[in-house]
Amino acid sequence: MARVMPGLMAWALITGVVMAKSGLPEWVATSMALCVFAASAQLSAVPLLMADAPLWVIWLTAACVNLRFVIFSAQMRRHLVGLPMGWRLLAGYLTADVTYVMSVQRHGEAPVATPDQPEPLAYFMGAAAVNWTGWCAAALAGVWGAAWIPTRWGLAFAGTLALLALLVNLSKDRQTFGSAVVAGAAATALFDLPFKLYIVAAVLVGVATGLGWDAWSHARDEGDL
Repeated sequence: MARVMPGLMAWALITGVVMAKSGLPEWVATSMALCVFAASAQLSAVPLLMADAPLWVIWLTAACVNLRFVIFSAQMRRHLVGLPMGWRLLAGYLTADVTYVMSVQRHGEAPVATPDQPEPLAYFMGAAAVNWTGWCAAALAGVWGAAWIPTRWGLAFAGTLALLALLVNLSKDRQTFGSAVVAGAAATALFDLPFKLYIVAAVLVGVATGLGWDAWSHARDEGDL
């Protein structure tokens, strides 16, 4: 986690600053920093809160922004499904883009986690604990120190760079790279969708591209094409 935490903590810091400077009471911003644990949902909900939007609109917006985690959890299910419900809910809360990517990169195709083979689960929980602690500490620093941290520093871009570094590291073959390019193009083309649904659309397009490419490769190798 050491290679990505500086960028993610910079992102968390600016998220805390934005919440504090939006006009939210400090206790509300502090509660969101500790409980929501999703920068995109927080930054989407803040302007709606300040505009006195209906609660269902705020919930729907946050849910749409976070729909990508449905896909993440489906891929991580093999290593978490054996846990009791309480632990699965905790794992769902702790799952983030970075912990998902790193867990899949290291243990995505490993045997299912069991009491006799806890490595995939232990790796995920270790990464998630570091990620949550660092994120919350930086977000709280942003909330409490907003008066001394100007938003023009552009610290959020550091978080984007951290995720980009992971993406490049994962793109080890043409199929992965091609799927990422298609997903990026879809996100750009669909950027004007409401509730930031372009994120969800890009994930679905990227997954569909990867699955389609994989099916085509298998058919070609077996001589069906």
